[in-house]
Amino acid sequence: MTTLVIGANGQIGRQFCALAVEVGEPIRAMLRSPKQRPWFEERGIDTVIADLEGDFAHALDGCDQLLFTAGSGPHTGADKTLLIDLYGAIRSVEAARERGLSRYLMVSAMRADDPQAAPEALRPYMAAKFAADAYLRASGLPQVILKPGRLTDEPATQRVAASLEETGGENTISRANVAHVLLHLVQARQLVDREFVLLDGRRTLAEVLA
Repeated sequence: MTTLVIGANGQIGRQFCALAVEVGEPIRAMLRSPKQRPWFEERGIDTVIADLEGDFAHALDGCDQLLFTAGSGPHTGADKTLLIDLYGAIRSVEAARERGLSRYLMVSAMRADDPQAAPEALRPYMAAKFAADAYLRASGLPQVILKPGRLTDEPATQRVAASLEETGGENTISRANVAHVLLHLVQARQLVDREFVLLDGRRTLAEVLA
């Protein structure tokens, strides 16, 4: 019952992996380069070297669900956004479907629902997320799509909200809180075909993700 984590070396990915290994949740971190391995191996986290832009099918061996938290990052061009956030996500959905994985968990973005409403510099990223989410919904895979708001580096509170109405219009969430939500979702295997907007708030994870 191992979860493959694509994007494990990202800011959210590392925090999630650290939480998962602490509670004994079986995961495998997919890394692009052997140079990224030491941080994970020091914590006893299983790793596999594979490139989302190349051949990564072997990374799914022995895994039963997939968590996609990869992102091209804010400093790359539209080419990387297309290759990672759109094409890479679509290829990972296909790989999960071909392997018959039990569930696919996608970290998307709240503004992916309406890319034109996002700041101009973020519109290609949001459009890629919009298309990847649509592809996942149509894939037939059991799925969970998580849509966090604007990410911050604030510490975890483990208190969240599921709408702007709850927060009075505040659209932020800490990466640490997203990592805690991901751990909850990875363990809550009964949750399928659900989508959650996620913001910092006042309710517990269990209340919002019920």
